[in-house]
Amino acid sequence: MDVLNAIILGIIQGLTEFLPVSSSGHLEIFKVILGDNKLPNESLLMTVILHFATACSTIVVFKDDIKDLILGLFSFEKNDSFWFSVKIILSMVPAVFVGFFFESEIESLFNGNLIIVGSMLILTGALLFLADKAKPSEKKISFSSSLLVGIAQAIAIIPGISRSGSTISTAVILGIDKENAAKFSFLMVVPLIIGKVIKDITSAETIVNNESVFPLIIGFVFAFITGMIACKWMIKLVKNSKLKYFSIYCFLVGIFSIISAI
Repeated sequence: MDVLNAIILGIIQGLTEFLPVSSSGHLEIFKVILGDNKLPNESLLMTVILHFATACSTIVVFKDDIKDLILGLFSFEKNDSFWFSVKIILSMVPAVFVGFFFESEIESLFNGNLIIVGSMLILTGALLFLADKAKPSEKKISFSSSLLVGIAQAIAIIPGISRSGSTISTAVILGIDKENAAKFSFLMVVPLIIGKVIKDITSAETIVNNESVFPLIIGFVFAFITGMIACKWMIKLVKNSKLKYFSIYCFLVGIFSIISAI
């Protein structure tokens, strides 16, 4: 993979990880468009690195919240920070379960199948449309709702289903305050991505050669910078009920992907 492709994929990942349009789906689409015919291991490694970059973006944007959550969890005081941390951990369970028991099945989905990607983008658009119609609420996330949002995150492993779109939409449909829904969505994925990166980097299946290191670094930098911008922007968009525009976008890209694949 050359540097230009790495820059393009980095920007796409940074924007689409937080905007509810499916980062994995767009990466699959652009891999097909850019003609990424490199070895599957290299393609997979780039995807992992780009996701790690956006996890780092989340850590920077929410550094104060993350600090409070860590201190609250290890202080063992039953305060709001402690219980919020517990809910974050609970939300991770479905994705960990799916990732552990269905890893090979998940990886087989990342093969440039635009029909699957397009269909899932249309599903994402439908979720966003429903969430945009939800009435304003000041309800906080509960243990049951955190588990349901976690299930939505697990399903979003399928390329084309937006992780942020599905988790935020699920939370909003359940009546959660929109700002809290966005914050919870972004924070809940950080431990999962970091764990996944560590696993894949140390795995014998991911190969880094001297030629691929520089594009990986460039992709990381561009994904990190655009990720921080998109993260802050997305919180404002959710609060102002602008999800319907992303819904329309997902419908259009989904239809385009399916038509392109036929």
